[in-house]
Amino acid sequence: ATRTMERQRDRMMKMLVVPLMTCSARLPVYTLIIAARFPPSRVWGLVPVQGLMLVGMYLFSTGTALGVAALLGRTVFKGRPVPLLIEMPPYRRPHWGSVAAMMWRKSKVFLTQAGTVILLCTVGMWLLLTFPRSPERDGRYAAQRAQLAAAAESPTRAQALAGLETDQQAEALTQSFGGVIGKGIEPAIAPLGFDWKIGIGLLGAFAAREVFISTMGIVYGMGRDVDEGSAGLRDRIRAETRLDGRPVYTPLVGASLLVFFAIACQCMSTLAVVRRETRSLRWPAFLFGYTLALAWLSAFLV
Repeated sequence: ATRTMERQRDRMMKMLVVPLMTCSARLPVYTLIIAARFPPSRVWGLVPVQGLMLVGMYLFSTGTALGVAALLGRTVFKGRPVPLLIEMPPYRRPHWGSVAAMMWRKSKVFLTQAGTVILLCTVGMWLLLTFPRSPERDGRYAAQRAQLAAAAESPTRAQALAGLETDQQAEALTQSFGGVIGKGIEPAIAPLGFDWKIGIGLLGAFAAREVFISTMGIVYGMGRDVDEGSAGLRDRIRAETRLDGRPVYTPLVGASLLVFFAIACQCMSTLAVVRRETRSLRWPAFLFGYTLALAWLSAFLV
């Protein structure tokens, strides 16, 4: 999106601001949290609260992007603003051979440069959320599955087997390296109202924003085949409590989580593309660092 800009200053500044805009991957997370924690009532009997919240998140991300762009333009990327002038080209029938060659060239560059980084990050996330394996745990669940399989056929047997599989996934996730990290970062995210389970979800969302939902489905024992429309997951979020009985997901915690997701650049694909476009590790690290700090501060203020 920034390649048509002639000045490197403009390209860099926009590259560091575009990820703040609400993308389609954030939308399932917004939908889940808003539906779970905000009532389906109406303001003044006309405007639905949930729809107002969703529109508000788009306006919030737009305002945040404009504010950060103004700040970066006066600090990190100081320079004289130049009006953007675009000369409209003459329209001609495309030469399909040239179009195909350009598509192949661009796709090859993406796969060989950004794609390799995305693949490495994806494998890394899979390792964090899958290992270490526990032979004792796997053997215990295998024995329980064998007992159920040997039992007489009944309408509840298939349901019990599915529940056993879900329990094994949840236990494996909480005992994985990712689960350990999620518990380890709890002191850092506790001021935002988040617990260690949300921490695991934030870690899983680094692979892709919408993965937060399936990760939370596993953590809460609902299985990975859940989406933002799953009534069971919404009910589970509403019912989740802390050790002292207080609910985890209050409306304020829900708003805090929405703000955090709106700002933090938890997207390996975005960071990989910035790495390719800038040919540097410094700018992806800067993008990740400043958005994470801004997201934490904004969620803390909420």
